[in-house]
Amino acid sequence: MLCIISKSNFAPFNIATEEFILKNLDQDVFLLYRNTPSIIVGKHQNTLSEINYDYVRQHAIPVVRRMTGGGTVFHDMGNLNFCFIMQEISNDARSFEKYTLPVISALKSLGIDARLEGRNDLTINGLKFSGNARGVFGGKVLQHGTILYSSQMADLSSALQFNPLKFKDKAVKSIRARVTNVCDHLSEPLELDAFIALIHNEVRSLFADAVDHEFSSKELDAIQELVDSKYNTWEWNYGSSPKFNHRGAIRCTAGTIEIYTEIEKGRIADIRVFGDFFGTRDPSEFEDALKGTLHREDEVIKVLETMPLDEIFGLVTPLELSKALF
Repeated sequence: MLCIISKSNFAPFNIATEEFILKNLDQDVFLLYRNTPSIIVGKHQNTLSEINYDYVRQHAIPVVRRMTGGGTVFHDMGNLNFCFIMQEISNDARSFEKYTLPVISALKSLGIDARLEGRNDLTINGLKFSGNARGVFGGKVLQHGTILYSSQMADLSSALQFNPLKFKDKAVKSIRARVTNVCDHLSEPLELDAFIALIHNEVRSLFADAVDHEFSSKELDAIQELVDSKYNTWEWNYGSSPKFNHRGAIRCTAGTIEIYTEIEKGRIADIRVFGDFFGTRDPSEFEDALKGTLHREDEVIKVLETMPLDEIFGLVTPLELSKALF
């Protein structure tokens, strides 16, 4: 087994690293990494319905879709992420127990009674500190999880605080749970770097063939190419969301403008406008112009800037109007 501790804190790079290992390395691998503030959504989720879009945009938080299912999680530098990529074709749910054992063992050595509860959550006193997801890919199992060690809970709450009334879809929804940080349960303070070393040693003791590994420059270049072509693109992180409907409204000088959009394959498939605004031109011009546009803020604003919005609605700017579409 290769033990790898990523030197990157960029979420698209670390999520791409998991896919690179899965598809290119023959050995079993244990990977540890931390990310600067970022949001990781499950493969089958509607990205926009999982996040607080305005908060994410304001704070320039990367949003990355992973290869596995499950719910959305928030990462920051107080959150440790671990990943096992193993030669195993079984889809046995007991692997959650197998691959979370090093985490539970490490915490027990610190006097913390951590447990695997439900299907894939690790808890302390009934509070969740780790969520885990897994997938089977061509004879390999990829199982990864988070460990809330000293995460900023306020940021987590703000980033994942969305309005469910805006969306109607069939995508898998995250189930929010009461969460806790590991550091709050320690009898004595322990730096996260020391905890990382403890997890690392637990894995090396459980897997006799474990050796440390660093990526070559060629491997790093291949991971970066995957970042550029997939994990840092709007098409993968947002455009791959399932079909969904969105409802938004703004109150502006022109009045109340309410917009219903149907999004399919990342594009506006249909759109309807309602409100108490006074315009001299039919809103159908607005609707027709946006059909087929990528449901991405910069692309929408680009279209709006070409339109006579003051004649259709009254006094409203492209930026104001775009807020009703996201």
